[in-house]
Amino acid sequence: MVNFTNLQQQFVQYDEARERLIKKSRDVLKLSKLIIYAVHRDELDKAAELIKEIETERKELEKIAEHSDKMAYEGSYKIAIQEYVEAILYYTFVKTGKLAELKVQAELFILGLCDLPGELTRRAVFLAGKGKVSEVVKIKALVDTIYGELLKFDFRDNEIRRKVDTVKYELRKLEDLVLDLKLKKR
Repeated sequence: MVNFTNLQQQFVQYDEARERLIKKSRDVLKLSKLIIYAVHRDELDKAAELIKEIETERKELEKIAEHSDKMAYEGSYKIAIQEYVEAILYYTFVKTGKLAELKVQAELFILGLCDLPGELTRRAVFLAGKGKVSEVVKIKALVDTIYGELLKFDFRDNEIRRKVDTVKYELRKLEDLVLDLKLKKR
């Protein structure tokens, strides 16, 4: 005989874990946005404090996600990890000039990486206004490298392909910005 009570308990347990996952995902998402905002304001000490906090929250999120293989495919989880990747990469680039290796699912890393050029373009425009042309050129070079590396993949997922296209558009904006800065210098 089928144990319907046991089946029902499994569904209830999954739903309870999913609700915790959604709540924790929102916490990670909010911290990601605060980190990016702090970096945009050149408040790197504040961003570093927030990174300590987000790492704790992300670990708790990962524990919840371990409840079931399906959890890693929940939309709130995917978005939170993508935003986490974007925030950490942005902070690390501004602080060190390099990108960080992060231990997250490859697909989610790529999706977060594809969001990074948007923030880098915002930073480049800000730096251009301050006359920091060499830093703008460095940002353009990084986005060019990211785009070149992404072109080597054979992405079958539509979401990733769309995001790779946004990297291309951000690169074009940066190329136009660098050209404009160089023409004004003449």
